[in-house]
Amino acid sequence: MKAVFLTLATALCASACASLLDRQEIRDASTLDIVVLEDWHDVDGEVPTRQKLITIRVGELWPGQDLRAPVRLVVPAGRKAKGFHLTGGNQTKRLQQDIRPRGVEAELLKGGAGLVQTVVQTLKSQGQAELDQEMHKRFIKSLDPHLSIQYWGWPATLMRAATAAYAEEDYFEKGKIALSGGSKNGASPSVALIHDDRMTAQHGTVSPLWESPLRLCDRKAWDALEEFNEKNGVRRPHPFLGGTYGPIYNREALAAGHRWADLQKLANEMAPHIFISKNWAALEKRGVEMLFEPGTHDFVCFDVAWGGAHYPQIPVYYRPNSGHGKKKPHPGAEKGARNRDAFLLRHFFPDQVDPLLPPPAVETRQEDGMLQIVVKFPTGAKAESGRVFWMYDRAPDGSEAYLGELLPDENWIKMESDSTGRVWKASIPLKSNRKHLDFFTVHGKRIQYGGVSYPTAISSPYVRVEL
Repeated sequence: MKAVFLTLATALCASACASLLDRQEIRDASTLDIVVLEDWHDVDGEVPTRQKLITIRVGELWPGQDLRAPVRLVVPAGRKAKGFHLTGGNQTKRLQQDIRPRGVEAELLKGGAGLVQTVVQTLKSQGQAELDQEMHKRFIKSLDPHLSIQYWGWPATLMRAATAAYAEEDYFEKGKIALSGGSKNGASPSVALIHDDRMTAQHGTVSPLWESPLRLCDRKAWDALEEFNEKNGVRRPHPFLGGTYGPIYNREALAAGHRWADLQKLANEMAPHIFISKNWAALEKRGVEMLFEPGTHDFVCFDVAWGGAHYPQIPVYYRPNSGHGKKKPHPGAEKGARNRDAFLLRHFFPDQVDPLLPPPAVETRQEDGMLQIVVKFPTGAKAESGRVFWMYDRAPDGSEAYLGELLPDENWIKMESDSTGRVWKASIPLKSNRKHLDFFTVHGKRIQYGGVSYPTAISSPYVRVEL
């Protein structure tokens, strides 16, 4: 019986992975089953708007059980919105109230873009604790990703919200769709971006980007991590450290009768659906714009050393000692970076906003007890500042020590540039009896729009140098 169950679970998983986010179903407005809570109405504010509040049917979880979500639609008063900024980092209660946009959202509306807001949060936080528990129970039993709020529920919510917006043809016309958010609202937009070619840009923070061995349930990587934790007295690692795309479900799945091979199979099948890295060429071909802020000490993006080595082309900004929760601020960190705001303005209004800095290439050599670092930007790109941050013998990706050992306050220096601002250099004195040195650089550029200066920053790839 146990073998039969596992065979069925594997078959279900393979079928569900193949049709995880079906394009035709996602774009079918006739199945939204819209309930209008507040019809279109005028809202005064810094920018006068028209707004509508609805709930939509995201899809069917299992026969007789739908997943639904609230959606607020916002357009400039007196005209259609062309494209929109789509977010899920909203609370259900707050979404029930009219919004009076400020800051960059006000600027987007002034320029003719709209706003679409939905809720990408746990079902428990939305007053649906029983449904939350039942979904998780069924997922652990079957390993069917369609029953996972992370693999299917949240990305589908974002995409179905876009379908609802474009169904309002008197208020929205087709245009760019940019997503932004952090944590689950950084991860879910990545999946939406991969699956839905209506999406044109993403700014994401503290969220997964690449398919490191831990995420793919590689047994050797997990054995090495567990051995390291055991040697360092860690009995209960953080519940996200090592997870494929969120909290670790490995132990629960094994306890339910699955094998490690089943976890590995699911992770490998899901990787093309959820990781930006696995879809980089296709996203570039589509002309998608992206910028990510993974955090240097984050329990969701816990593998920046691996990512830097394998995907240096992904544009990232590393704020030193950043991640989920409060961290000790680093004295050398850039102050007041407004990457998201500048990124959105550039994406929607490219004729009015200069481009942000692209990711640079980095070269190193060890010479006379020094690490020589040379960072080069593509031709035409000019940075206004450069700083390098480093630490020795950092603990392995995915370990508790990886989170706890912060970059030392003194381990940073300003870099020197050539006359073009394209090439930046620095020298770090090497300490003896150290195994490796991790470093990254940070470069600034101010972006102007509407009389406002937006400080932005980009980093080099995260680099680990064996000594």
